[in-house]
Amino acid sequence: MSTIDTMCAAEASETRAAAVEVGATQPKSYPVRRLWASFLLWMQKREGRLVLRELTGDQLRDIGLSPSEAKAEVSKSFFWD
Repeated sequence: MSTIDTMCAAEASETRAAAVEVGATQPKSYPVRRLWASFLLWMQKREGRLVLRELTGDQLRDIGLSPSEAKAEVSKSFFWD
């Protein structure tokens, strides 16, 4: 093994050791992030349902929905998937 290979291998092992140390200090779960992601998903669904409510019959047909399907989607509660 040449000197350059030895130096690169030593740097790589130091980088791996540093990464392990960083990973050890980070918490395993992120409840605030999960809560925020759930909130953002809820907001996206809400916005989509508000837009869906405003579409005309022709626009609904363009996206492949019947008025009854659109009405069913709009009437869902925010807990619904």
